[in-house]
Amino acid sequence: MIDFQSILNAIAKTAANADDRGLIAGYIPELATIDTYKFGIHLIDIEQRNFSAGDSDERFSIQSISKVLSLSMVLGLIGESLWERVNVEPSGDPFNHLSLLEMENGVPRNPLINPGAIVVADILVSLLDNPKEDFLAFVRKLANDRTINFDKKVAASEKVTGFRNYAAANLLKSYGNLVNDVDTVLDFYFHQCSLSMNCNQLANTFFMFINQGKCRKNNIFLTTGQVKRINALMLTCGFYDEAGEFAFEVGLPGKSGVGGGIVALLPNRFCVATWSPGLNDKGNSKLGMLALEKLTTETELSIF
Repeated sequence: MIDFQSILNAIAKTAANADDRGLIAGYIPELATIDTYKFGIHLIDIEQRNFSAGDSDERFSIQSISKVLSLSMVLGLIGESLWERVNVEPSGDPFNHLSLLEMENGVPRNPLINPGAIVVADILVSLLDNPKEDFLAFVRKLANDRTINFDKKVAASEKVTGFRNYAAANLLKSYGNLVNDVDTVLDFYFHQCSLSMNCNQLANTFFMFINQGKCRKNNIFLTTGQVKRINALMLTCGFYDEAGEFAFEVGLPGKSGVGGGIVALLPNRFCVATWSPGLNDKGNSKLGMLALEKLTTETELSIF
């Protein structure tokens, strides 16, 4: 049996001694003050054994990692009809670029970049009676944790500075790919991105992606086919315009967020979440990327 705890301890020690820790996402004011020396990691295996190191119990804003959860909720509600409004191709562009959206007539390349996630948010606003509350309840059920919540200060901070997201939503609206009011959709989207979790909670929430669509309580949320598609999207589109590098170095499906979190997984084996708020120039956690490369190198576990 692999000694995950010793490996995580070694990773946390390496992270603690790192000189180059990346830069905070200062364009969201509420994220700008976080200590770059924070680092946490948590791994849960398919047998629900848990291993942690570092600041794994400290909560942070999961940001774009939430796009996988909103995508999961939409697929569970409407199935394959989602792909009439969003494509499944890597963009090759930063997460907030708009050029491809205009070139491709308002159909986002994939649901894990901002315009695609805004379309997903629009669908949820149409389908749910109380979108924010219902989405939060969905995430809590996945994690089996009622303490998960939105960070209202982060949501407000994003609203004040989210000019590109307003531009994307209005561009989608101009092509007829946004049904609801722009402000209503973005209010949901900003709250979605403001979800606050620690590494333990994040790994637990994503457990269903290693367990064929079943959460830790064995309740079914997605079909095996839907899980396969979401895992494929995480591998090809989960790291903005650095997805190829992550696949090359780490070899796992995963998703990052500009709050410094990364979640990655090996189906039928384990799910791991890391948090270190300093980002590289692509917007991914600098130490998180290094930690996960070390994890798959030391364990010799990846999808390849």
